[in-house]
Amino acid sequence: MQRAEPQDFARVLSSMCTVPHPKARTAAERFLTTNPGDPGTYETVAALEEKAIGMLGAVAGHPSAGGYIASGGTEANIQAVRIARNRARTHRDVTSPNVVVPESAHFSFTKAADVLGIELRRAPLTDYRVDTDAMAALADEETVLMVGVAGTTEYGRVDPIPDIATLAHEYDALCHVDAAWGGFVLPFTGHEWNFAHAPIDTMTIDPHKMGQAVVPAGGLLARTQELLNPLAIDTPYLESTSQVTLTGTRSGAGVASAVGAMDALWPEGYRKAATTGQENAEWFANELSARGYAVVDPVLPLVAADIPHETIRKLRDRDWRISKTSSGELRIVMMPHVTREMLTAFVSDLDRIGQK
Repeated sequence: MQRAEPQDFARVLSSMCTVPHPKARTAAERFLTTNPGDPGTYETVAALEEKAIGMLGAVAGHPSAGGYIASGGTEANIQAVRIARNRARTHRDVTSPNVVVPESAHFSFTKAADVLGIELRRAPLTDYRVDTDAMAALADEETVLMVGVAGTTEYGRVDPIPDIATLAHEYDALCHVDAAWGGFVLPFTGHEWNFAHAPIDTMTIDPHKMGQAVVPAGGLLARTQELLNPLAIDTPYLESTSQVTLTGTRSGAGVASAVGAMDALWPEGYRKAATTGQENAEWFANELSARGYAVVDPVLPLVAADIPHETIRKLRDRDWRISKTSSGELRIVMMPHVTREMLTAFVSDLDRIGQK
């Protein structure tokens, strides 16, 4: 049998995962058989998870945040919706809950609506950011959560988070920020996106994306640990008496890896990665613009450009791992593994295809 090999990142340009930091990889290997879902048995990894949440909170402007290390952004977003739904059932007697999200919201919110039986209302965008007046028009007394995205998956935009938080609280709803990808880039920008900038309630922020931890290592943060109480269920056969997580058995490797990565990189390593990524995004956008392609201005290290579909297909045939936005633009994410040399090679292939 031929030995299977993992993905080589040398031609991966559209993924939001990356090569783990060496210290993250080493930490993950040490904790492969541990389960933070059973903290009474696996006390060391449980303590590491507390450290991980404190470090994630520091990245997100709130070192005393509650939360836990999840499987990824999808789980964290589902849990944020679940918190809001369960809280509204108890505190407001809401029976037909709805959640207001931007049209740019990640597809995990569609999954959340399906799993949790809530109505999802999508607000339109203006210049790739959500229109808060449209959000207000969609909200009513049954609205339990309003969502803003800090680093959209397709265009790297940051919604007006303080305005969304204010609007949510006018309806006694919670405010959730999806910073799954952007959370480790935004601290080095002037954007207002985190717990220190606005009265947001929950946040998704993933160490296994720009945080350079191994997969799976997502993150769910809450302004207080008590805000997670609507998730709690009894766990009668474990030493711990209740559990707020969605999954039972969880990855100790992911927890340890998140700590390893943040220990090694916060803040200066992440600052360097964010700066390099933004420089690469601007260089790449200029190269594409110079060749006559329409390019969406890269606010964060992500470039979307209107490249013909047939050209994208031919680039894929050359083994470039690339994807498109829902509108069909080429989408390139400047993850830490994406170098100027990779981008130069990609542009050379683009030129060759164009010449043919």
